[in-house]
Amino acid sequence: MKVLLVDDEQDFRDTLAKRLARRGIEAETAPGAAEALAWLGRNPGADAVVLDVKMPGMDGIEALKHIAASYPGVAVLMLSGHAHVETAMKGLELGAFDYLMKPVDIEELVFKLQDACEHKALKGRA
Repeated sequence: MKVLLVDDEQDFRDTLAKRLARRGIEAETAPGAAEALAWLGRNPGADAVVLDVKMPGMDGIEALKHIAASYPGVAVLMLSGHAHVETAMKGLELGAFDYLMKPVDIEELVFKLQDACEHKALKGRA
């Protein structure tokens, strides 16, 4: 599984990437939406993106729109430190696979990533 972690908090990105790597998940990181979109353009085999909602510049919802339009095979999990039902619903309406709250439980994140990749594989076979 190849995952891109997008968050403006470097310590959070690095820690999460290490924790996912220990569980056999290849995790790359990007500090913002523009870098994430460029990375996706260079890495067409990405399985999933874990995308922070609140970031400077282009926020997660705007980035989700671009990812859904340009990379429809990539599952997106939205991540937020702020509980806003409206934002979660908007993300899901725009094609996010799921919405998780920070601090994210690593086992829950791994489960959601596996679920998203299985869903992607099933969708690809349909």
